[in-house]
Amino acid sequence: QVQLVESGGGLVQAGGSLRLSCVATGRAFNSYVVRWFRQETGKEREFVGGISQSGARTDYANSVKGRFSISRDNAKNTVHLQMNALKPEDTADYYCSADRPGSDWAGAYWGRGTQVTVSS
Repeated sequence: QVQLVESGGGLVQAGGSLRLSCVATGRAFNSYVVRWFRQETGKEREFVGGISQSGARTDYANSVKGRFSISRDNAKNTVHLQMNALKPEDTADYYCSADRPGSDWAGAYWGRGTQVTVSS
């Protein structure tokens, strides 16, 4: 079992930065791939980026590539999403999620989300 709690959301002006954190409780966090997703009201949840178990590999959606970066500290069971050059279209609820490598994410663990609002 893994429980995930996101934090760090808030209101920021366009062009600003925010750093989201995802803290996990449970065992063997370093064996899980972690992904960030976001969801705007009334829209489908979309993939933002992900990080491998060790942190050696990351990947990002084209819409955030070059602006967002993901890192993890397995000693602290924490994954961060650094968001720079924020745009109003980045406004959404942001969720972290974790699952074993190679899974189809159907049984992934999810946090409750943190809200990000970017004003123009």
